Amino acid sequence: MIPFSVLDLSPIVQGSDAGQALRDSLSLAQAAERLGYQRFWLAEHHNMPGIASAATAVVLAHVAAGTKTIRVGSGGVMLPNHAPLVVAEQFGTLDALHPGRIDIGLGRAPGTDGETARALRRYFEAADQFPRDVQELIAFLEPATEHQRVRAVPGHGSRVPVWLLGSSLFSAELAGHLGLPYAFASHFAPEMLMEALEIYRHRFRPSARLAKPYAMAAINVFAADTDAEANRVATTMMQSFAAVVRGRPGLVPPPVDDVNAVLTPSEQAAVASRLKYSAIGAKETVRERIAQFIAQTGVDELMVTGMMFDLKDRVRSLEITAEVRADLGRAMAA
Repeated sequence: MIPFSVLDLSPIVQGSDAGQALRDSLSLAQAAERLGYQRFWLAEHHNMPGIASAATAVVLAHVAAGTKTIRVGSGGVMLPNHAPLVVAEQFGTLDALHPGRIDIGLGRAPGTDGETARALRRYFEAADQFPRDVQELIAFLEPATEHQRVRAVPGHGSRVPVWLLGSSLFSAELAGHLGLPYAFASHFAPEMLMEALEIYRHRFRPSARLAKPYAMAAINVFAADTDAEANRVATTMMQSFAAVVRGRPGLVPPPVDDVNAVLTPSEQAAVASRLKYSAIGAKETVRERIAQFIAQTGVDELMVTGMMFDLKDRVRSLEITAEVRADLGRAMAA
């Protein structure tokens, strides 16, 4: 069976704070490690009241120090916000502390609104320089040459794995051209998933880092002991998406019994389109939906995510999803 991994946004829920959100992320990573997940990634977002993972490399250090075997990485670092040398030093430091456990997932978007992006970016055309910056970052992670004057210390020679992330076709083509693993953000941008995977596989050229295409896609999973409870906990993410659509993101809200009472029909339609690739339900429901998604995409790895209000619900969802993976593996072996 293909590996399953976890994407976390370190949600700051109503009535709590960023410190608790970061402690909960570590607890979730420890649960993922115990349950056999391949990797645990955190995402860079800025000026978002409900997300605590803005300083992504710092949060990864916290998570990596509290775990032992699971791979830890960025899903992703938004490279236009950073100098490639700084990213190489940050992740080279993480790799020096936790050898063989660190991933760098790179995104081209700013991870925020336009005004905040202007406050973050090193220069206005940063996103346009993304291909150059990716290659510069990779070069800093390779063994330094004899006459190389600028080196990432720590970082050079670490060859930390670099992934390209995307929600459109640009990064799919670039990942194929550079021979890098590719992850698609189908958990919130489902429209171009199949086309992006096709382009990536078709354009892939073997590189010193990767001999053949390796694609991962994300799916929202809200698994609970009953379908009714799963649908209830999923309303937290529905409300959060709707707040973004309104342009008023806030702290992560608790679930509600009736989402129709808090979202307008147009908001529900917008949320439903974003949650196209989701598995919401008890074990049997989730197993059927995940099996369908894997068969449809042919991905080499599955990344599960799901913004829930209570840590216990997040852990329970990972437990059920791990059982689903084991069931699917046994079915394939039979």
